[in-house]
Amino acid sequence: MIMNFTEEQNMVRKMVRDFAQKEVAGEIDRMEAEDRFPIEVVRKMGELGLMGIPIPEKYGGGGMDFTSYISTIHELSKVSATVGVILSVHTSVGTNPILYFGNEAQKKRFIPKLASGEYLGAFALTEPSAGSDASSLKTTAKKDGGNYILNGSKAFITNGGVADTYITFARTGENAKDISAFIVEKDSPGLVIGKKEKKMGLHGSNTVQLIFDNCVVPKANRLGEEGKGFQIAMANLNIGRIGIAAQGLGIAEAALDYAVAYAKEREQFGKPIAVNQGISFKLAEMATAVESAKLLTYHAASLIEKGIPCGKETSMAKMVATKAAMTNAIEAVQIFGGYGYTKEYPVERLFRDAKVTEIYEGTNEIQHIVIAKHLLKN
Repeated sequence: MIMNFTEEQNMVRKMVRDFAQKEVAGEIDRMEAEDRFPIEVVRKMGELGLMGIPIPEKYGGGGMDFTSYISTIHELSKVSATVGVILSVHTSVGTNPILYFGNEAQKKRFIPKLASGEYLGAFALTEPSAGSDASSLKTTAKKDGGNYILNGSKAFITNGGVADTYITFARTGENAKDISAFIVEKDSPGLVIGKKEKKMGLHGSNTVQLIFDNCVVPKANRLGEEGKGFQIAMANLNIGRIGIAAQGLGIAEAALDYAVAYAKEREQFGKPIAVNQGISFKLAEMATAVESAKLLTYHAASLIEKGIPCGKETSMAKMVATKAAMTNAIEAVQIFGGYGYTKEYPVERLFRDAKVTEIYEGTNEIQHIVIAKHLLKN
């Protein structure tokens, strides 16, 4: 696959790259020190149209291609994986489910606000006892006149506590996959924002528990048909995975860039450490990992753009790109030596941010299962 970005796509990439350097980079220290959600950055992203890049213009979005959206996450994540995942969750699984499965009234009511950045979206599937096995969730939704009453809890919800809408999944029957999807608004009676997780990395990204205590959700906010929630969740996780692949790619590339620059400047035994075979071979492996992740990620993005089924390809991209993120971050810390273990240098942050990419939106172990199933089915 040869990646030939169009002129428009290159313009988007440059705009996002400049934005990340001018507006995002300066917020990193505060996000790290205070674990503070970068609300000002998100607002500016909305003003630039970044919160709705692939959303059709008729619903207030940019009407741009999916590749431009993925490249935006990629470029943002090279500077801040936190900002990258905020956008990925907002669009991939916070907005797209309404676009793909919502009725016209739901689309007109919610999508323009999400696409403009006036609203922030979140996705509530994972529970304390239901992670990789999404069909085992315990949150329930029972009809009560014109409403559904939700009871249960969700865990590890990205953008939680600051989001305006939560695409939420709850059990509406006895069968394993008898699950329905709902658009739960932040001011819904009975929705309680639980504890905010203290994470190893991605500081500034809110990750919270949600509690549904007789939470009242209008029937008009049910997304799709009753009992079709599991299919909705799986369809959008596919798109979510390519977003996390782009995030992983950004981390991996940033780790490589920092390592190359440091290896050329740092001298030991009278010469730059880059000329030592032990270091140069590491850099070669890191660069190869970046290019492999880039090809898989943008190939999967192009398939999504064309409407071609690509469950295997998105899982491959997610698995390879996030592995590259973790491996390159480890090697970058090693190349920096003792300095890499200090907060004075950014590779320490990349190391902490990288690990979770191998876990969320489907662990890499789950990606192996998905890929193998596709191979055996065919």
